[in-house]
Amino acid sequence: MTAAELADDGAPTTPTAPLRVVLADDQPLIRTALQMVITDAPDLEVVGEAGDGAEAVRLAESLNPDVVVMDIRMPGTDGIEATRRITEGPSSAHVIVLTTFDDDDYVYGALRAGAAGFLVKDMALDDILAAVRVVAAGDGLIAPGVTRRLIADFAARPAPGRDTT
Repeated sequence: MTAAELADDGAPTTPTAPLRVVLADDQPLIRTALQMVITDAPDLEVVGEAGDGAEAVRLAESLNPDVVVMDIRMPGTDGIEATRRITEGPSSAHVIVLTTFDDDDYVYGALRAGAAGFLVKDMALDDILAAVRVVAAGDGLIAPGVTRRLIADFAARPAPGRDTT
């Protein structure tokens, strides 16, 4: 037994199963690139790929992944509706929306639909992989540039219960 197979107290460690990921994007090139990056991470595995939202919902229900990485704009059922169906359905999967479009309507729509994360495709690949781990652990994550806008929007609103007249 090697030192890597022992916990701090000297007891043997149990290898953890990789986090199971479904990729949903209508662009095969994006799915392939993400699949290659995820495959290189020893703690992550791609268990399914979908080219539209309806297929993503079916895969989430049948494969019960830990995380679904979801594009917003896809033919047929879009990513926001697919996110809603997954988060309200029997799957325990967490959804990360990964999109080129960081428009506020998309951000709010994704969050209202139950997305645990909102990322933009120009983020570093390591940051996207880290987000998968964070969301799988039950936390939420929003791209830093989007977060700044959400904070500014929130701060500009009047405080609840205060009369601003």
